[in-house]
Amino acid sequence: MTPLAQRFGPWLRARMAELDPVLLATLGVLSLVGLATLYSAASDHPGRFGEQVRNYALAGVIMMVFAGLSPRMLKRLALPVYSIGLVLLAAVLVAGVSVKGAQRWLDLGVFRIQPAEIMKLGVPMMLAWYFDRREGIARRTDFAVAGLLVLLPVALIARQPDLGTALLVLAAGFFVIFFAGLPWIWLGLMVSGVLAMLPVAWMLMHDYQRNRILTLVDPMSDPLGKGFHTLQAMIAIGSGGVFGKGWMQGTQTHLEFIPERTSDFIFAVYSEEFGLVGNLVLLILLLVVVARALAIAHQAATPFTRLLAAAIALIIFTFAFVNMAMVSGILPVVGVPLPFISYGGTALVTLGMACGMLMCVQRNRKLVQM
Repeated sequence: MTPLAQRFGPWLRARMAELDPVLLATLGVLSLVGLATLYSAASDHPGRFGEQVRNYALAGVIMMVFAGLSPRMLKRLALPVYSIGLVLLAAVLVAGVSVKGAQRWLDLGVFRIQPAEIMKLGVPMMLAWYFDRREGIARRTDFAVAGLLVLLPVALIARQPDLGTALLVLAAGFFVIFFAGLPWIWLGLMVSGVLAMLPVAWMLMHDYQRNRILTLVDPMSDPLGKGFHTLQAMIAIGSGGVFGKGWMQGTQTHLEFIPERTSDFIFAVYSEEFGLVGNLVLLILLLVVVARALAIAHQAATPFTRLLAAAIALIIFTFAFVNMAMVSGILPVVGVPLPFISYGGTALVTLGMACGMLMCVQRNRKLVQM
């Protein structure tokens, strides 16, 4: 046995013993599905497959690290993660790297990060911490403060502009507020307010964002321009049929008709090659992750862990739903990756953190208090 194995072997075995077996097995299958799909989608970019293997490995290590933390430590991390995320979002507006017309990345020399991804967990962690401190005495002002804690990062993300991620962070925060006991009358007022603000939101949108919504209504109005993404993805999904064309046999994929086929539109690649049956398998796998996360939330020992686990469950569900609906032409194109499948280091690391937190909550479910 090498010195490296002697040093890290016991630590690795201890961490593996702490992982939830159902969640771990499902994530393992999803990772293999993601790698197989990416290998086909990135056949003309061979370097991306190796990078994604590295991303999965890094996400796995981070998952094990977070699984080994105590709920008390997760709670202590909430405020720093949220605060650092806000600082990084502000830094993006000042010194961010512009990619395809959007300033969303920070170049740290060795690698780039997308701070908006951090806030997908930073916001629910912060809100879970906030409501945990007010268990049993949450008042109207507390819900108002929670709303401000959500709207601040959402505004910074929307300014990049990244409307898709801003809406997802908003949804992540809303899930925690809802589970914390948001009165139904407040929920009704919020929905009414959102509907009333739609005309204002339309005027504040960039031209390309308006075009995405208009294209959703009639993609054939500009089939070679604004509607190209949606039409080609829908053709790929439909051409897959019941059983698909077979791995590496997708014509829309390998003739390069599907744009962003390794990231946001990888579901179109998967659908073309594995068909309806493959889609059902993928849906079942994702639903198992969501169901297991909800079960963990139900068994959680404290308000903080319960709110955090429930929010993570619905975050994963929302991301998967939005991506599949976007690629299928049901929702506008908003640039949301498919969880555990799409290419991308920051998104995978964030998911690894989220799943590690779920396993931490599950491991400490019998605790009475933190």
